[in-house]
Amino acid sequence: MGHIVLLGMNHKTAPVEIREQLAVACASQANPLQLFPYLRHVQELFFLSTCNRVEILFTCLSLDEATQEIKALLRTHLGTPQISAAELEAGLYVHRDEQAVRHLFRVSASLDSMVVGEPQILGQIKAAYREAITYRTVRVILNRLLHKAFSVAKRVRSDTMIGCYAVSISYAAVELARKIFGELEGKKVLVIGAGEMAELAAEHFLAQGVRHMAVANRTLERAMALSQRFKAKTVPFDHILDELKDVDIVLTSTGSPMPVLTFQDVKSRMRRRRNKPLFFIDIAVPRDIEQRVNEIDNVYLYDIDDLQGVVELNRTERRKEAERAEHIVWEEALKFQEWLRTLDVVPTIIALREKAETIRRNEMRKTLAQLPGLADRERQAIEVLTESIVGKLLHDPIMFLKKKATRDSKQIFVDHTQQLFNLTDGNRPHSSALTEVLANVKKDNENSQQK
Repeated sequence: MGHIVLLGMNHKTAPVEIREQLAVACASQANPLQLFPYLRHVQELFFLSTCNRVEILFTCLSLDEATQEIKALLRTHLGTPQISAAELEAGLYVHRDEQAVRHLFRVSASLDSMVVGEPQILGQIKAAYREAITYRTVRVILNRLLHKAFSVAKRVRSDTMIGCYAVSISYAAVELARKIFGELEGKKVLVIGAGEMAELAAEHFLAQGVRHMAVANRTLERAMALSQRFKAKTVPFDHILDELKDVDIVLTSTGSPMPVLTFQDVKSRMRRRRNKPLFFIDIAVPRDIEQRVNEIDNVYLYDIDDLQGVVELNRTERRKEAERAEHIVWEEALKFQEWLRTLDVVPTIIALREKAETIRRNEMRKTLAQLPGLADRERQAIEVLTESIVGKLLHDPIMFLKKKATRDSKQIFVDHTQQLFNLTDGNRPHSSALTEVLANVKKDNENSQQK
């Protein structure tokens, strides 16, 4: 039985200066997947690089030699002059077998992310998997493992609420707006400012169905860049008061030292709105909107402190959901380990089926040769009958082997089965004896791609 190994570094084990240099090197200088043919001790290879982690997942028979090859690959082909061998080694972690499986499942379920519950990591793993398929570096084991990781992430999302609580200020702001209005589709939004926080908020608004968005910024070029990305219109910064008569939500995130909107500015515009509710989200520090604006009828103002309280509460809720998700990960990791252990009996099961089928066909040929007058329908009926008999006879010994596959003493039962049925080809190499498993994996892959 071989090993599954995961070697990497993330935001917990290495400073960003090292991670970013390694990630850049991986992306631009040498893709590890291209070097796969030169790795003598590595059987399968998967590579993941994001802004917060660099990980290599591989299978091998010789654990020490393969691990040293992967480390040498990182040092020689992916290392940069700015990263010493000692720095690289200090930031690396190595997980083996069940620990590696569990780590991958935690990563895919976003339990190991800097922001627990963020959805982007699963898409990044799927993209890395497609790249590995292109380079043909994943086979039976990693194919099955990665597809299992996808299903674990999906189960965590469906069985827990880990992704339902906003843990960023921008996301919390949009979630607050959604709770107030019920749904945001059809609502009009004015974004004042074009920095990172405003950009993230605009992205979340778009995801919630907002299609009428305007952007105002002191630097027109920045406003235009943001508006083009989110298909919004630009508004001259000096004309933002005119926009107040039409919009439903105003989000502000500027660097202004003084308020951008005053009590009098808003109050005078509410008459033209005929007191239609107006929702302000001020995520700027210093604040962009005078606090007194909240005293105006049908005007609702939330600042960054209000949202910070929501975020902290949501972080607590996510931690509770993460505990439930961890249980799912452990359960699914154990199931995968059980599947791995069954691979040792697969060659014997296949040999048993092939021998039985060979005997059936030979006997069918002899019998049909003596009955030349049989019609095609009768021949087909005999074919079905003999296949059914063989299948029923093999059912019990095959189920017996599968049940024993999870035991440490499984080799004893495999040897006895080979001797009992005289399976001379029962010891064929592991990689060539997995025809049935490969077929199932291929079927699983096709089903996943269709979904």
